[in-house]
Amino acid sequence: MREKIKHFELFIKSTDFDRGVRLGVAISVPFITLYFLGYLAHAPAVVIGAVLNTPGDIPGSTKRKVNAILISIGLTMLITAIILFSKAFLPLLLCALAAISFSVSLISVYGFRASLVSFSGLLAMVLAFAIEKETPREILTQVALMGVGGLWYLLLSLIFQKISPKKDKNQLLSDSLLLIGSYLKLRGKLLTQKKKRDQLLRQTFVLQNQITEKHETLRETLLSARKRSGRSRYEEKQLLIFVSSIKIFELIEAKYLDYKVMDTLFGQRKEFLKAAKKLNKIMGNHLIHLSELLIQNNKIPPKKTLLNALENANEAITKYIETVKLPEAREGALVLKNLYDYQELLLQEIRAIRRVMANVQNASKISLKRKDSKQFLTLQEYSLDVLVQNFNLNSTIFRHSLRLTLAIVFGYLLGVVFDIQNTYWILLTIIVIMRPSYGLTKERSKDRIIGTLIGAVIAIGIVLITQNIVVYGVLAFISIILAFSLIQQNYKSAAALITISIIFVYSLMNPNTFEVIQYRVLDTCIGATIAILTNYLIFPRWEASNLKQILLNALEMNKKYLLATQELYQDPTTQKISYKLARKEAFLAVSNLNASFQRLTQDPKSKQQEFQLIYEMVTLNQTMVSAIASIGTFVIHHKTTAASEEFNRVVLKISNTLEISCDHLMNKKNKKIITARHTEVPNDSLLNTYQKLSTQRDENIRKGNTELDLTTLHGLQEAYLIANHMNWLQSLSENLKKTTESYQQSLKTALERS
Repeated sequence: MREKIKHFELFIKSTDFDRGVRLGVAISVPFITLYFLGYLAHAPAVVIGAVLNTPGDIPGSTKRKVNAILISIGLTMLITAIILFSKAFLPLLLCALAAISFSVSLISVYGFRASLVSFSGLLAMVLAFAIEKETPREILTQVALMGVGGLWYLLLSLIFQKISPKKDKNQLLSDSLLLIGSYLKLRGKLLTQKKKRDQLLRQTFVLQNQITEKHETLRETLLSARKRSGRSRYEEKQLLIFVSSIKIFELIEAKYLDYKVMDTLFGQRKEFLKAAKKLNKIMGNHLIHLSELLIQNNKIPPKKTLLNALENANEAITKYIETVKLPEAREGALVLKNLYDYQELLLQEIRAIRRVMANVQNASKISLKRKDSKQFLTLQEYSLDVLVQNFNLNSTIFRHSLRLTLAIVFGYLLGVVFDIQNTYWILLTIIVIMRPSYGLTKERSKDRIIGTLIGAVIAIGIVLITQNIVVYGVLAFISIILAFSLIQQNYKSAAALITISIIFVYSLMNPNTFEVIQYRVLDTCIGATIAILTNYLIFPRWEASNLKQILLNALEMNKKYLLATQELYQDPTTQKISYKLARKEAFLAVSNLNASFQRLTQDPKSKQQEFQLIYEMVTLNQTMVSAIASIGTFVIHHKTTAASEEFNRVVLKISNTLEISCDHLMNKKNKKIITARHTEVPNDSLLNTYQKLSTQRDENIRKGNTELDLTTLHGLQEAYLIANHMNWLQSLSENLKKTTESYQQSLKTALERS
């Protein structure tokens, strides 16, 4: 019961519910105000204008939010005017419908915020069919009042932001910590659950992509919002938490272990990994708890459990050495020690977040310069060139725009031919659920239909209990607020609530409620069917065909990241910014690859060409970026020796192998194969330093010098980690070369057969 109360409290205090309340205020205030002023007839137009411009109100910099809403206001006014003036002439209306659908949906090429503005435009086009205005004066009045409604919503959004300036950022930070906590727990499970490892790895792909998206939004919100006068203390606190969350995520990524080696070393001794696994779980739960406290503002939990778990993980290393005995235990002990070091660093960052949350006054200042911080922002290009480059059938958005246009025109003609009562409900369903990806469209269609049916059943139940129009009005108002609050979290529930709201709004005008329910369900099913069939049959763009370019980008970013890590190893003091930038780009590229793979799994089985090869390439790229991160993180947090010649030669070999993989995907011959042959390094050459240090250590033990000094320990750790990870990276790059070659060959064969 306590958990349910806590989740309810978190929901009520969330920005999702806040936006729902904002919509409720945006709807109710115009009705109440205009009622008392005697202009109630103008209220619906103002409310429509406000509702149409809510999509662009998302977290981010205030400047971009204002610009997005202003563009949305202008676009919705223009589209509404065009549709209303064209209504009387069917041929002209169809042309307007097609032109608007295509051009407005194409705006999505400019990124996520632009796609929301695009949705506002499409929504305005559909809702214009529900507006009964005929004379030019009535139409222009309607459009002007919608503009007023849009400006009213913009003002309301800025007022809410002024009242609670911390809320959006805190919610994003909370979501980020929640996802990272879940990710950390999942990575702990990978240590021991060999049979479920593939399933768990796929779950990590999803979480990794979600975390990356949150961090990108936070970068825009926190790094670009700095004022001339500097940051406030609370903004400094938020930035500190964000920086620590990035470090935690990168540390987790850096400890992507070679599980085959782990299984070999600890095959029958998995009990020695349980302490590390439990520490991951405790730290993950602690991050989740901290994420809740950012919303609830309760007391921070004690750190004793964390410290005890860390101590137990350290003791597990000693127990392992005592059980297995040196020198046989050395490799396993070094693996456990390296794992412990990373977990200790994780705990340090968690404690840093705790300190910041406990006392804002003592938060240390961020030293990141404005010039440096700008480099970490992923800026969206808004030039005309972007639109021109996407104006071809190779563009996913271009194909989606064509499909959407055909679906909307067909849906409208279907309504005209069969004289369907509310044709725009069909169009509304199409624009809401239709996405560039077939899998996502199918998923949203299913949720939409199920949600609509649930909403219809609930509405029927309420109608049978009462026929009170006051109850209908109250329920419609509450439902729309809750629907808007849940639309990002649970689309099925949101669809049910939207259905309830629409049914009761129409029931206020039409006493035959059951007829409204019947048409609502029927139109939703028709719209969903059109969306699915159009996505499947017309200009289909299956994810397998999109994946090549995304995979190519991941390979190139991994190569750049490897070379940046090499530079860091050679000079750790001056290469940190370039290294971090390369790391960010590699993480983003692999995250995009993971997202693409998730979309692939939603496509029909018959369209998942070479699924196993693709899965292998995705996993290899994910493993590679983590192995590189592991080396980079070790160099940053330890005093290391100079990079050896063998290390540099292996980096060159891996780099050339990745270049060959890229050429395989681009189907061109690579002249660097000859160069790669000259970079051959025996697999055991990198282990020479480790073997020498091990021999010296064994000799000292035989002489009775059992105490291990810190310098020797760090030397052993560095030699073992660098040697094994570089050999691991060689193996990964070779496997990537083979899989990319096989993948390209299979695509070529499939093309020849077709």
